[in-house]
Amino acid sequence: MSSVEAPKTAIIDSDTPARAGLPRHFHLLWDEDLEEMREIFKAIRDRRSEVVATWYQLYALHFGEARMLSEAEFSRIFEPALFRNKNDLLEMNMDRYAEDVGNLGKELADRGIPLQEIIASLHFFEEAAQKVFPPEPPVTVETYTKFDKLSHIRIILLVDAYFRAWCANTDVRIDGLERDAARLPHDERSRFHGIVGASPVMRALYKRIEAASKTRGTVLIVGESGTGKELVARALHEAGTRNKAPFIAFNCAAIPKDLIESELFGYKKGAFSGANTEYPGLFRAAEGGSLFLDEITEMGAETQSKLLRAIQERSVRPVGSTRETSVDVRLIASTNRDPEAAVRSHNLREDLYYRLQANVLDVPPLRERLDDVPLLVVYFIAIFNDRLGRNIVTTGIEERALQAMCRYEWPGNVRELANAIESAMTFGTEALIRLEDLPAGISRVQPPKPAKPRLSASHAPGLGTFAQVERDIIARALEACDWNKVHAAAMLKISRKKLYAKINKYQLERAADRTEQQE
Repeated sequence: MSSVEAPKTAIIDSDTPARAGLPRHFHLLWDEDLEEMREIFKAIRDRRSEVVATWYQLYALHFGEARMLSEAEFSRIFEPALFRNKNDLLEMNMDRYAEDVGNLGKELADRGIPLQEIIASLHFFEEAAQKVFPPEPPVTVETYTKFDKLSHIRIILLVDAYFRAWCANTDVRIDGLERDAARLPHDERSRFHGIVGASPVMRALYKRIEAASKTRGTVLIVGESGTGKELVARALHEAGTRNKAPFIAFNCAAIPKDLIESELFGYKKGAFSGANTEYPGLFRAAEGGSLFLDEITEMGAETQSKLLRAIQERSVRPVGSTRETSVDVRLIASTNRDPEAAVRSHNLREDLYYRLQANVLDVPPLRERLDDVPLLVVYFIAIFNDRLGRNIVTTGIEERALQAMCRYEWPGNVRELANAIESAMTFGTEALIRLEDLPAGISRVQPPKPAKPRLSASHAPGLGTFAQVERDIIARALEACDWNKVHAAAMLKISRKKLYAKINKYQLERAADRTEQQE
């Protein structure tokens, strides 16, 4: 994870016009703001045992038996950290504060505490801390706002340190593999910037990602849910020349449609009810880098129109503003729908689609690359050995279990496979993943029955000519599309699943593959 940088545009209340420049601390707080909260910091430090006790009660109530920390562990971790943090703030030493919060994030990662548990706990701290706020001087709404901004700073610092520590051990191994893979030609790679797969369709995808990364044009990533569209977007960003700039990901399906515009383009203070501060928006946050919009078809038509204008004009207009702000951002969008069908159903504006379709990356579903399942299993075993922190280290998978996984069609794609491995490692009691450790839907998949003897197409009465013609048509379509099965299926107006069945039926293969086999 890249280091956290302060946003290029400060979030400054417009009621403080006398202050010149940007706030000193992370562009969010001034020295005077810290001074104003001095009595609050003292109260939290001096009554830290009381704060931690209340904090733990909220934590235990929310997570119940699923919580990772006992009361003693919780107190042992957070009480000293609270003392150090408040002393740092009282001395207005933000460099040391950042270092101490970062050390806390690293410790939590080393203990294997899930990130969602940490984020929720940080919010519970705010609630617990407010119970010891001093009665004098009275705490104003402005002070609460500043305390909330400090909480944002703490979350940014802690999460950044958490991810750095959490990824460190895994990255040492995986980065070495990535470096080795980068030296290989595309047709020999099994990894590409965090994507795992050595099948022909994945190696072709790596080649297209690398080609697209050399430009700054918009890109549309098409693939079913769980295929790894965000990984493809990140690979596209990391393979490019601006990989040190921000990569911002946003799921358009995660918030109501009427809020997407303000999230993307930002808003001015007072632009609408609840807009108490200025917000720069995601386009400006991604300045110089890439903005990834997942599930773009979930965006309203009016917002899609404004998005198209932002792409064309390279500028955005925050909600409530009359001025355009220039932006230099590469837009990457994705959808789990057929984009042309989405245009017909009015879920995707036609003009926006035409703008996006210049660079389309199709991510194959896992059922079309089952040869990659063993590689993915090894990859996720390494990931979850680090993440779960079990006493038993999983060293591999039994042959029967792997065969079942290779037979399964994976409707949830790579995400479903990752969840299956995590479940098997969580509840399994052996060093090897066994068939019975896998979810029932996977372990119950039966081996294919031996095919019954039948006449070949050339001997089938009355069908020889039709089969020959069909085989020739499919072969010609594949050659015309350079064996891109997605494009060939579209040309033939059949599903990819049916195309694969026909390829197997007629034993079709490209000439280069036949030559390799003969050699």
